Amino acid sequence: MIPKKCKRLAEVDFPIAVVSKHSAREKSIRHGHPSTLHLWWARRPLAACRAMLMALLLPDPCDEHCPEDFKNKARELLSRVPGYVGPDDLSLRKALLKFIGDFANWDLSTDQTYLEVGRGLVRAAYPGEPPLVVDPFAGGGSIPLEALRLGCEAFASDLNPVACLILKVLIEDIPRYGPELAEELRKAGKKIKEEAERELAKFYPPDPDGSRPIAYLWARTVRCEAPNCGAEIPLMRSFWLCKKPNRKRALRYRVIRSKGQAPQVEFEIFEPKSDEEVPAGTVTRARATCLCCGTVLPPERVRAQLAEQRGGADVVFDERGKRVGGARLMAIVTVRNGGHGRYYRLPIPNDYLPIYRSQQKLSKKKNIKVPFEPLPSPINKNNLGDTAYFNFIPAKLYGMKNWGDLFSSRQKLGLGILSSKVREISTESDKISAIKELFALAIGRTADQMSSLVRWLQTIEAVASTFGRQALPIVWDFVEIVPIGIEGANFYSAIEWIVKVIQTLSSLSLKSGQCQQADARIAILPEESCNVWFTDPPYYDAVPYAALSDYFFVWFKRILPNHPLLKDPFNPQNPLTPKIQEIIDDLQLLRGVPKNKAKSLGFYVKDREYFENSMYQAFTVGRKILRIDGIGCVIFAHKTTEGWEALLSGLLRAGMVITASWPITTERVVRMRARDSAALTASVHLVCRPRPENAPVGDWADVLRELPGRVREWMERLQSEGIRGADLIFACIGPALEIYSKYSKVVDAEEREIPLGGDPTASEPHKRGFLAYVWETIGRIALEQVLGTNESKATNGAASVLEEDARLTALFLWTLQSTNGTFANGRAQEVDEDDIDEEEETKPKKKTKGFSLVFDVVRRFAQPLGIHLEEWEGRIIETQKGVVRLLSVSERAEQLFGKEGAQAIAEQLESNPSSDMQVMLFPEMDNQPPIVKGRKGRGRSRVTVSDESLSTKYEATTLDRVHAAMLLQKSGRTSALRVLLKSELERGPEFLRLANALSALYPKGSEEKRLIDAMLLAVPK
Repeated sequence: MIPKKCKRLAEVDFPIAVVSKHSAREKSIRHGHPSTLHLWWARRPLAACRAMLMALLLPDPCDEHCPEDFKNKARELLSRVPGYVGPDDLSLRKALLKFIGDFANWDLSTDQTYLEVGRGLVRAAYPGEPPLVVDPFAGGGSIPLEALRLGCEAFASDLNPVACLILKVLIEDIPRYGPELAEELRKAGKKIKEEAERELAKFYPPDPDGSRPIAYLWARTVRCEAPNCGAEIPLMRSFWLCKKPNRKRALRYRVIRSKGQAPQVEFEIFEPKSDEEVPAGTVTRARATCLCCGTVLPPERVRAQLAEQRGGADVVFDERGKRVGGARLMAIVTVRNGGHGRYYRLPIPNDYLPIYRSQQKLSKKKNIKVPFEPLPSPINKNNLGDTAYFNFIPAKLYGMKNWGDLFSSRQKLGLGILSSKVREISTESDKISAIKELFALAIGRTADQMSSLVRWLQTIEAVASTFGRQALPIVWDFVEIVPIGIEGANFYSAIEWIVKVIQTLSSLSLKSGQCQQADARIAILPEESCNVWFTDPPYYDAVPYAALSDYFFVWFKRILPNHPLLKDPFNPQNPLTPKIQEIIDDLQLLRGVPKNKAKSLGFYVKDREYFENSMYQAFTVGRKILRIDGIGCVIFAHKTTEGWEALLSGLLRAGMVITASWPITTERVVRMRARDSAALTASVHLVCRPRPENAPVGDWADVLRELPGRVREWMERLQSEGIRGADLIFACIGPALEIYSKYSKVVDAEEREIPLGGDPTASEPHKRGFLAYVWETIGRIALEQVLGTNESKATNGAASVLEEDARLTALFLWTLQSTNGTFANGRAQEVDEDDIDEEEETKPKKKTKGFSLVFDVVRRFAQPLGIHLEEWEGRIIETQKGVVRLLSVSERAEQLFGKEGAQAIAEQLESNPSSDMQVMLFPEMDNQPPIVKGRKGRGRSRVTVSDESLSTKYEATTLDRVHAAMLLQKSGRTSALRVLLKSELERGPEFLRLANALSALYPKGSEEKRLIDAMLLAVPK
């Protein structure tokens, strides 16, 4: 066994860049990857988990306490894989780190040689019993699965029943039964498919010419409420059907007007030659435009009409089976025998007949159970109205009251029949039980692509999924798949995806792990029983796992009635997943409803205090079950400082000491809203150990003295590994905590304890808190790097440094840099409409420019550096709904040059080269105070501004003059630009220093980068 005092590899070094590369790549791997077993949100990459586990398990050969037997065995094992292993301890450490990085490669994760070497190294470190790895927030199972891959014992638990079912299949069933499980699943699946086909064939009939429909494209509808109109409005975001370069297809319409009747719209499919030929969609941000009269139906009327239809996913028929309203079939996608690709045709009246029959059968067939439980609501009486849970289930605003309303009648019938076929399988053995669990996951996969919230992806001619992100937004026009088909998405293809996972994992010869449904705050293992406690805890207020997973849970419990994992162990009367015990800050779900009011109405409010205390309890349990020679690791991937502080506070209160921290790039870069433009691409892995009971009391002066050097050293290391921006900021919190957490507490000269967090506006350390100093240190060092060494010591009125606005802009852009080498999604105008919830907006938004950061992040680095955000509001920044936007240079043109524009000032400069640009800028704003706005959204606070600052007239700063030069470059006034540049070079070095810094900070491809580089080329040599 590794001696207690021996450091692990994870505490001294880690191959960040290599593991990050493999982790990011893994997100695009599909076939056979365990993530395709079933959807689970925020699943950790296997590469990162495998690499970190090995680094936690293996001792550092350079440590004096490292056993010689381990070193000898490690040299022997590593000789079997590529790489050099020298005779000294340092070369052995490097060889081990190289192996860890190489083994993170997905292509080598099933290689028998690498598997044998990896497991052999773990056995060499633990020559007695295999080490036990525990994950109390196991979720999708990445950590326990990798523990099994390395030959460890694995214990995984989670509160959520859906997660538990996934875990049981992944770490118990598949390892226990191996490849035979895949064959029996495929065999039984074929039988279920055939039986379901016999029952469902008439509801998905082939076309008369033999073509087979594989997808039906639907639109919800509302009625125009304009006088003398009353036309039906199909809610279509786009009339495109296919956007493939060589196969473009779209819909166009014509209006049919008959005397005495409401006008009607008929469609035809055509091949557009250009985008302009395709009509604009009928709905934008919940506003519907009538194709017959042009009237725009406001969002409240669209919602009201769809609410009457319970969401509008179903067709409304009269007593004779004729369609009279509801969802409208827009097109049908088919495949042909001997044909290539997809074909599109318009619907005919007979296409509605199977829908009518499915509604009739669904109402009569008692043994087909469909979801009836209500969508999540904070309290039964719904006294909070539609504000509650709006953030992630906005579909509720459109009359969808229960889970069944998210599906059309034919979808419910198809899923119901498949569920009943699985239920009928005899469960005489454990293996049959495991097969039924796999079938449940297959139906879950099918349901993810078989609701009325699924889009048709025109660019690839395929279906999306219900959970394109962690929410259930309304989808105006949706696609319906054929669950019994053989083409595209269907039940049998879901089985094949699962079979590939079983085959991949079966090749590893895994031993079975153990999973259990449990609350992480309650100890279920003996004290000092595990060697490694490694977990990825809940994300504060980011992912409402319980409410989202109900989507699958309502199907699972019908397929597997009385399954021991599919229940709420704390409330048998709860028909859905456990909510009361879930560790989350759910105040954000209330969208502005006061906390006291929510409590008075009976809602169990969970705020930051609840989250922090719950984390403390869970971490305390982790500390107790961890062996005295054990080691822990907690993954943090929060983008808000509140989330970080709440988790860190719980971890430190539980008696853990941080010994290392490693940021690993684990997230794909996807197009997001501007307000999320600083989302992290890296997850920080904090390595920790139980703090000794006799840990000393720290002296605040010593901690503060050590902090800058430790942060600077770590920033240099991370930057050499390619870590940038927000990832770098949050990753630096780890080494700062190494200094702070090793003490039982930290006190100042007057014996006052310095807390972890506090009031960042306070001046006294015991009120301000340690993390405020961490942010300040990071900001100062960043400024040293991007603007020069004097900037970190800047104070108001200092003549030797750049002004506040230059420091704010530089830090803003520095924070937005991305680890992956691109800019962190900063351009708001590049947001894809597919990523916007149309129902959230009451009026169309203009496309904005500039770059955005969460207000709290900006405040954290601005405040301690003497940057007064309120004084720059409306001048270089704009704050709305808790997001700060750095104005683009083009937006500042009128502000800097006035209504006369750059031309007027350029003419003055050209005619009088001695003119002072300092007094020429802001010609119309000399006596106007700055524009000051309060921060809106969650955590409102009033901005207070001094009388002096309100009366201060605008004076041009170095940044203003740099922006003015960029705008002169943009307008083509080269003569005036040369005059300005000559004047600035005579004034001093600040102009050129700032311009060069901004050139390095502005993102490639941005207008700002192009302008400033062109301007710098004009600088006299």
